[in-house]
Amino acid sequence: MFKKLAISFVAILLTLSVSGYAFYTLSDQFGADLSDQQMQAYTQAKSWNGEVFLNQIETIQEQSFSDIVDMLDAFLFNPVNTEPKTPVQVLKVDRETLLANTTETQILWFGHSTFLMQTNGMNLLFDPMLTGTPAPHPMLGGKRYSDELPISIADLPMVDAVFISHDHYDHLDLASIQQLDSIVGHYFVPLGVGLHLQEWGIATSRITELDWWQRAKLGDTEFTFTPSRHFSGRRLEGRNRTLWGGWVAQDDQQTIYYTGDGGYGPHFKEVGERFGEIDLALVECGQYNQRWANIHLLPEQTIQAGMEANAKVIMPVHWGSFTLALHAWDDPVERAIAEAKKQNQEIIAPQIGEIVRVNQPPAVNWWWREY
Repeated sequence: MFKKLAISFVAILLTLSVSGYAFYTLSDQFGADLSDQQMQAYTQAKSWNGEVFLNQIETIQEQSFSDIVDMLDAFLFNPVNTEPKTPVQVLKVDRETLLANTTETQILWFGHSTFLMQTNGMNLLFDPMLTGTPAPHPMLGGKRYSDELPISIADLPMVDAVFISHDHYDHLDLASIQQLDSIVGHYFVPLGVGLHLQEWGIATSRITELDWWQRAKLGDTEFTFTPSRHFSGRRLEGRNRTLWGGWVAQDDQQTIYYTGDGGYGPHFKEVGERFGEIDLALVECGQYNQRWANIHLLPEQTIQAGMEANAKVIMPVHWGSFTLALHAWDDPVERAIAEAKKQNQEIIAPQIGEIVRVNQPPAVNWWWREY
């Protein structure tokens, strides 16, 4: 009996190992990797050391064995309210409403870090993660808190451009890109990320890669790719072989800053110095841990970062859709609002699907407390 069980266990383990290896080596999910020739193309990038991209300041990411044990203990035996008790209800937006706006600058938040910016008659989509699980396979990640999106991909108007901050699965989603591609005009991405898109069948002519502080013009709006303090990679190996960062969109009327992911660093103050007042800053706030403070902001740092960037209004993002850390799901927004009040800093926390007009920021309505 024991021998049969042992044989069955080994057979199952072998099957899983072979299946996992096949998926890892054959799936398009993992994108492309840099060749030696492609690495040579990045020798002019200040953050490239010949093998990988580096942050502006030293960023240690290794965790000790005791750190890992503590995290497992928290995950298995001391879970907090890491997910809402019921599915989050989103506000619905129809295609006609979006098409009707040709003059105002407004933001439509899809949850986490995905948002549609309408400005100067353009539709601009940032970090589109519009499917159910931010992972290479549904079994490897948690589900989205809401059962639906504010507007389906099929109902979206034409998207003039997609902007990507970095290549992690919760920001660059293969299925979303595939479903969106027929309505997307152009892709603006960090150095190296264009190779993933090419691997997925997108023509090089539709992709623009940028280094930190490089700019691109689209219509009347200038976009600048800004530094962040983070890391990159879609594979078990080859980390930091694509760049990461945030985006500033600026015209002669307003400036909007999206930080992307990353820990606290000197780049926030530099953004403020370069661009003057930021009308709206969408700042990372969520999926943090004290042990990850080098690569993810804590909520109080969200407010500090926004203030150093000279933001008139701060909007916390990177929360509200997925559980990627062990804090309570609403801890980011509660702590960020408390800190903003303490610092006399204006903050907004729109409901998923709520349209935010940049010149008329909405009052906080505490919608998450219903869950």
